[in-house]
Amino acid sequence: MPLFIKTERFTKETLNLLPEERNKYLAQHKYWVEKLIASGEKLSTGYLTNKERQPGGGGLLVIEAPSFAAAKEVLEQDPMIANNLVSWELQEWVPLIGKLLA
Repeated sequence: MPLFIKTERFTKETLNLLPEERNKYLAQHKYWVEKLIASGEKLSTGYLTNKERQPGGGGLLVIEAPSFAAAKEVLEQDPMIANNLVSWELQEWVPLIGKLLA
């Protein structure tokens, strides 16, 4: 089944939220991901860091879906996307060489 990669970054408005407000949305995002996994969706998500392992580089999510449209439909339900807290991009990943790391 095809793999899709979503990359995202907080919007300027999100960066200006108080940390407790931003953390509320991040908790909703985490809960949403956990529900998807519990329902059988195959995905993995996390945030990107710099060389000192400090966050701020955005987020990345990999999802297996039958089509681009199906992946997009799932991702549009993400509270971070639904509340316009991130700018994001979705692309299909077509692996050529190697094997996935677990």
